[in-house]
Amino acid sequence: MHSARLPSSDGYRTGLRRSPGADRGALVRFLSENVFPFHVIPRPTAEDANRAIEAGHYDGREHATLWARDPDGTIIGVVRLDDLDDDTPMVDLRLAEAQRGRGLGAKVLAAATDYVFSTMPITNRFEGQTREDNVAMRRTFLRCGWVKEAHYRDGWPIEGQAPLASVAYSVLRRDWESGTSTPVNWDDDPEVAALSR
Repeated sequence: MHSARLPSSDGYRTGLRRSPGADRGALVRFLSENVFPFHVIPRPTAEDANRAIEAGHYDGREHATLWARDPDGTIIGVVRLDDLDDDTPMVDLRLAEAQRGRGLGAKVLAAATDYVFSTMPITNRFEGQTREDNVAMRRTFLRCGWVKEAHYRDGWPIEGQAPLASVAYSVLRRDWESGTSTPVNWDDDPEVAALSR
């Protein structure tokens, strides 16, 4: 069985801070002043951001938002956690445009993983999805020891274009605790495997 060592968050764990309601203006600015080309809404306006916050998509029983800061305190991104009432929360990681391409995505994802498993005892697995063409995020998941679990063909809508595949990754609590990655056994039934060839 193959396993890979999970990376540490290199000081970024302390950089994740819950975004209280007082940070609403900063969150609206962050969302509306950056472009997120691989999200369903790539260029949210301030109105879009305010509407999403009002609808409870960034805080509440099922959602939490964390500021990602570098060790000096500079905001580098936002981590939104969804489905917190379930044992498999979802991650939405957004880095500021100026912070991309520096390897910070892996540090922030590792910190978010530490946060989830350290503070949410019912969580057994932590999941994220991205578009098939978001190569940087797909590599980030793998660098952090997450395992690809699904490839949903035509699962990601894109306004004015044909949909792309949504690719799902997750990390298990036991892998986080042991520092390893357990691969998916795709060919667990030889007869089924033979039919899919």
